[in-house]
Amino acid sequence: MEVCRSKREVQMNKHKLIRNSEASILALLIVLCLCLFSCETVQHVAEVATQIGVMSGKIDEQEAGNIKKTVDSLSKTFEDITPEQEYYLGRSVAANILSQYKPYDNQQLTHYLNLIGKACSLVSTRPETFGGYHVLALDSDEINAFAAPGGLIFLTKGLLRCCKTEDEIAAVIAHEIAHVQFKHGLQAIRQDRVTNIVTAVLKEALQDQMLENAELANLFEGSIKDITTTLITNGYSQSQEFRADQGAMVILGRLGYSQGALISVLQNMRQRFNPDKHDFNKTHPKPESRIAEISKSYSVSSLYTINSARQKRFLEQAKNNL
Repeated sequence: MEVCRSKREVQMNKHKLIRNSEASILALLIVLCLCLFSCETVQHVAEVATQIGVMSGKIDEQEAGNIKKTVDSLSKTFEDITPEQEYYLGRSVAANILSQYKPYDNQQLTHYLNLIGKACSLVSTRPETFGGYHVLALDSDEINAFAAPGGLIFLTKGLLRCCKTEDEIAAVIAHEIAHVQFKHGLQAIRQDRVTNIVTAVLKEALQDQMLENAELANLFEGSIKDITTTLITNGYSQSQEFRADQGAMVILGRLGYSQGALISVLQNMRQRFNPDKHDFNKTHPKPESRIAEISKSYSVSSLYTINSARQKRFLEQAKNNL
């Protein structure tokens, strides 16, 4: 009697392992679809697939329910990040930047940069973010700038010293705002997030439990790390930098600033290049490449008429504070 019961238990456990394996395979196939198709398509596929699985006896109703919950959870994850989520991601990325760079404490300069930033943002395709646009100077001689998701923009003193007019400061800020409006920072997390989520789903399918908040927190932490690494270490792709330059040209034109100012500041950056420093040359395409790309769409010169009122404001608010 005991022998028969043991055999039955072995068979039942074997059958359960097979069913769990089949459920895991089904979950993996659905997740792979999720990487390729829209959320609505995947949810429909998941519904049909689980129905077939139940009818064929490959999975039971409980397993089907677990898969459905997982797909619903993943669908929400793959929706566009909300403005609130982008804001908190950006704040965390900004904290990482400020752990490596000291803020430049000059209220007059900070106020001036934010006035220009506000003007540039209002004529961009994304005039508002959840936490608003904020510009801060960094006490560093490096020539660099960073735009965290949500509109937190950092400009080094080294970069600001490359600017000879207010138009050129506006060109630099407009370029960073373009990164924000095109959500280039968020794009840095996409591929890694997909990989992590596939791993999490497989674990869920095998362990028969929903994704834990701790795992989602780990995904969030990974996203922050990805964005920070992209901004400080790797830089955006060449195509993203070129697109941000195009966005900056549009912003400058709408505000009445000279579009030639962007070319001028790129030339100034090239002249001040220091190969021993980790600056724009490590994270951006070469200035001459950017100038050549801009010239494909705009016939502008780095020589432009300097507005006397703006120049006076620039000298008082920026030049004298650097």
